[in-house]
Amino acid sequence: MSEVTFLDSQLFAIVVLPLLIFLARITDVTLGTMRIIFVSRGLRVIAACAGFVEILIWLFALGQIMANLTNFVNYFAYAGGFAAGTFIGITIESRIALGYLIVRIITQREATELEQHLRDENFIVTSVDAQGGRGPVKVLFTVVKRKLLPGVVETIKTYNPKAFYTVEDLRMVSSPGILPIERKKLFRFPSIRKGK
Repeated sequence: MSEVTFLDSQLFAIVVLPLLIFLARITDVTLGTMRIIFVSRGLRVIAACAGFVEILIWLFALGQIMANLTNFVNYFAYAGGFAAGTFIGITIESRIALGYLIVRIITQREATELEQHLRDENFIVTSVDAQGGRGPVKVLFTVVKRKLLPGVVETIKTYNPKAFYTVEDLRMVSSPGILPIERKKLFRFPSIRKGK
């Protein structure tokens, strides 16, 4: 009479293996979502590394499905991992907020306060007088880091709540040095004063 190992047990087939497949799919789909974002931002090396790991994990998950075709729990784990991985990947991307955006603001009334406040916040603002469908308008352009967008939108709503604005991704910025300098630093070192 042969012993049943844990890998051959019902518990492994119904619970552990589907859980492993689910977690593998979450990981590889999250990496896949991030890889696409890295490609769109021009981060080729990071995208290639993410793609390498993504495919290794995907091969493991698919291999387990193919080796256990009669276990339908694995199919649900595979599909569920795909859905969860997509959600997690998009959530992570929105948190790390890579890249730059161009913000266009169109106002029907004078935008001096809004423009000045953006400049006070160290944004470079270009303003253009233009003609809209209902008369003269002011168009403001600024380039911002993605993570700074919520603050810019809040500024627009505070200083000119009826302004129309659009936001677009930028693949490349020729001179990122003109963008606002980060006020928060990861590491702060105390200054060393000589002579005391």
